[in-house]
Amino acid sequence: MQRFLLSLFLTAIWVQAQNPTDLEAVVETDKGTFRFELAPDKAPKHVEHFLKLAREKYYDGSAFFRVVANGIIQGGDPLLKDAKTPRNLWGTGGLNLLKSEFSDLKHERGVVSTVRIPNKPDSDGSQFFVCVSPQPPLDGQFSAFGRVTEGMEVVEKISQVPAGGENGFTETPVRITRLWIDRKKVEPFLNEKLEELKRTVTLKTTLGAIKIQLEPEWAPEHARNFLKLAATGWLNGTAFHRVSKGFVVQGGMGHTRASAATHAADRWVHTLKAEFRTDLKHTRGIVSMARTDEPDSASTSFFLMLADSPHLDGKYSIFGKVIEGLEVLDAFEKEDVDGETPKRRLELIEATIDPK
Repeated sequence: MQRFLLSLFLTAIWVQAQNPTDLEAVVETDKGTFRFELAPDKAPKHVEHFLKLAREKYYDGSAFFRVVANGIIQGGDPLLKDAKTPRNLWGTGGLNLLKSEFSDLKHERGVVSTVRIPNKPDSDGSQFFVCVSPQPPLDGQFSAFGRVTEGMEVVEKISQVPAGGENGFTETPVRITRLWIDRKKVEPFLNEKLEELKRTVTLKTTLGAIKIQLEPEWAPEHARNFLKLAATGWLNGTAFHRVSKGFVVQGGMGHTRASAATHAADRWVHTLKAEFRTDLKHTRGIVSMARTDEPDSASTSFFLMLADSPHLDGKYSIFGKVIEGLEVLDAFEKEDVDGETPKRRLELIEATIDPK
């Protein structure tokens, strides 16, 4: 217990000393948890003020009390800590503390901004709102100071709670059980050297295990990306949505998760610049990245070659090869399909990086 308490104490000291760009706010509510990063380059005084309040547990026990369905959620009024506060006072506390800090940070989906007193400039304070959808009319009118990095589905859920009247007050406030500051999560494999990317990844599937040897010298950024998806568990629970017999098995799309939920690593998913090589061949067992008609559009979806397909050579980024489990590819070919869609769910149960 003493070691645990010491660890918590040291973590708190570390967080207190860090640059705000290395920190995130964690907002725990009775509808779920979301996280947002801070933007001290856009609103330094607001970030400083927010960090101070969060460390003092100022927001714990307050609530999101105003919503626009799929539009915004608003919270942070200290008066809401008292469940008996009259509704006509909701939204009146914790204001008139800061001058505005307008910037070029647009009020896009996920942006966190500061509430002020209507029609009163420089009256910002502790209250904040989160944009569920873009709110262009608010640009240059409110001080944006952060952006959601994880848990936007929770923000959406809060925005959809029952509310009424012109002010959009919720029928029942959504409690902020705890709001605290944590280290910003670090993207795995972001800075590893080329030789450190030569790893093997095992895909546990409905039909058996497939072991893939990554070849970073063929496509370094695609190998790095695949390791990131495996390390974070992003691929787990997705499906192989395409079986084109005598051609490819394809998977790795987030919307194929049974729950269709977002993932904590979504923040690091992005398109990749093509790494095509004419000297590499799409032969049986090769692993390559799927894309749209745009060459630089690959992100998470990949395919495993069932047979030699020279018409793909030089047009897709090859980043690995199957070294064990070719018999599993044979099993995929035996599956019943409707066109190229499997008739039953063929899941990528888990992707794990093998020990060195």
